[in-house]
Amino acid sequence: MIPRKRYDLVLAIYPHKRGFAFAAFEGWLAAVDWGVRDVRSADKNAQCLRRVLAIFAFHAPDVLVLQDMSERGTRRAPRIRELNQLIAEHAEMQGVVVFAYSRAQVIQYFQNHGATTKQAIAETIAKHVPALNLYVPPTRKYWMNEHTHMGIFDAAALAWTFFHAAEGNRQVA
Repeated sequence: MIPRKRYDLVLAIYPHKRGFAFAAFEGWLAAVDWGVRDVRSADKNAQCLRRVLAIFAFHAPDVLVLQDMSERGTRRAPRIRELNQLIAEHAEMQGVVVFAYSRAQVIQYFQNHGATTKQAIAETIAKHVPALNLYVPPTRKYWMNEHTHMGIFDAAALAWTFFHAAEGNRQVA
């Protein structure tokens, strides 16, 4: 038998143009905390980093999961890539293990379960984590901006991808 490392708290952070979203899990079905932090400031990255560090202080995560924004990962705006890197550096300085998954890896995991769009992924997660059911945004029309709560599910999807990679293939019904 191969011993597996169990992580007590996994925190996933998804930076976006208005700030960031986060989801904290004790297991792939056990959401502990989640939310969206909008930041309106001249220096968004500094303000976002301050808020992320406050979340770190409150939750003391064992693992941080971010989106892979490298050249081979997911392409994002330079400010958001810089924020993602700053969050990773601060987490490593605090001894938190950091994992990063590209958007393609997240889609690949959920594709095995019939969810190929952000909306379908959000609905799949909410189906298994009832506490997040209230936050599933309405289906987006092509003229609409993305709903703020979608960031929560982007973060949760990163966490689920981590659990899938760390603990082997997990079946989602």
